[in-house]
Amino acid sequence: MLMEFFYIFLSFALGGILKGATGAGAPIVAVPIIALFYDVPTAVTVFVVPNLLSNLWQVWAYRRDQMPPALSYRLAGTGLVGAAIGTVMLAYLPTDFLTMMVGALVIVYIAFRVAKPDWKLEYAAALRIAVPVGAVAGVLQGAVGISAPVSLTFLNAMKPERAQFIATVSLFFIAMAMAQLPVMIGFGLMTMERFWMSCLALIPLVAFMPLGALIARHVPRSVFDKIILVMLSFIAVQLIANVIAGS
Repeated sequence: MLMEFFYIFLSFALGGILKGATGAGAPIVAVPIIALFYDVPTAVTVFVVPNLLSNLWQVWAYRRDQMPPALSYRLAGTGLVGAAIGTVMLAYLPTDFLTMMVGALVIVYIAFRVAKPDWKLEYAAALRIAVPVGAVAGVLQGAVGISAPVSLTFLNAMKPERAQFIATVSLFFIAMAMAQLPVMIGFGLMTMERFWMSCLALIPLVAFMPLGALIARHVPRSVFDKIILVMLSFIAVQLIANVIAGS
């Protein structure tokens, strides 16, 4: 049991560093690590409470920096609906399939970051596709706990200011978590053990966010990004290898 808590602590500490440095992205680190030692339903469920509470704080802190409501509300609203659908999928889909999805999505995220680092999306085009983007990202967040290949790629491509990015992505994650939590309770995914693990996981996430902010001030963003991408590559390969070895 002690080692189990250590892995959860480590995953959320790394997620907190990434969130502190960039304002988002904790699930892309925390969920695969927890899934590596547990399973995807545990990883997704344990992440919900810290995800909700940490983003509530960020939305309040950056409340004056939201993107125009026409975009941010469309994204958050459709993300909420998508996350509810995705959480139902989480309750019914086989664990190996979900694990493969997590590994594959991490690889897609890495590939896109490497191939299109300077891709820019104009606001008018972003507004037109915000509804399908929010819905797809919500389904992914609900089903496997990782929406970054869609949500963060979409928002990063608009090249917003850091504060504006944090405000908008935090609102998006709050909406999804608000859909996930009641559905998880209703389908028995959120057990009392997972709930307390989720609450305790908030501690390392929040505690290590200042370290991430410090790193962001002293380490070039390009170097930090490369370190994260290399680490994610190893995790994704290990997840997929574990499923293949067990089949």
